Amino acid sequence: MSRILIAEDDPGVTSFLEKGLRSVGYATVHASDGDTALMLARTGEFELVILDIGLPGIDGFEVLSRLRGEGSRTPVIVLTARDGVQDTVAGLEGGANDYVSKPFHFAELLARVRLRIGDGSTSSSEPSVVLRERDLELDLRTRAVKVDGRTIDLTAREFALLEVFMRHPGHVLSREQILGHVWGLDFDPASNVVDVYVRSLRGKVGAERVETVRGAGYRLR
Repeated sequence: MSRILIAEDDPGVTSFLEKGLRSVGYATVHASDGDTALMLARTGEFELVILDIGLPGIDGFEVLSRLRGEGSRTPVIVLTARDGVQDTVAGLEGGANDYVSKPFHFAELLARVRLRIGDGSTSSSEPSVVLRERDLELDLRTRAVKVDGRTIDLTAREFALLEVFMRHPGHVLSREQILGHVWGLDFDPASNVVDVYVRSLRGKVGAERVETVRGAGYRLR
């Protein structure tokens, strides 16, 4: 199982990241300040570091600078709430492999995590690459989807929605749970976006596969 270090001082963001990453099979360890993050990252026990720039103590830039100065090649995805391009450029020039600006969608972050861990750190113990449920098949690496042996095209959001369902077959998922997994922190609970995408997904994989549970949400049959 791939291990990810989350260096983030915001409890809400940390909880969101831990729940999301653990739900798809990754192990996570949390550091709430720069000094702890640097100490843990130096152990070499992590396949990836998700690093917030605005950490207390030494900030994310300094953590990254010291790691790269010591020869660490662990992939680092920088999180920043800052709008200017200077922080993005500084992070990338300092040795970050990628960056995500807050607020972000979990599906986007997860795609970047998989890309970086798949750069060469992936082992046979990584979470399952292909999800199967009856005649549905979803390949996380190639992002190919097959229904009864036939390849179908899904948008990135439809793919993320189907992945959530296939990781929880038979479980009723509320709209709020689906929003959190697929749309991330900046969703509007009153939005009907889940219903819209479920209808779209049904049109591609078959209406009978995703069941509406009145007053509760949806589930993959």
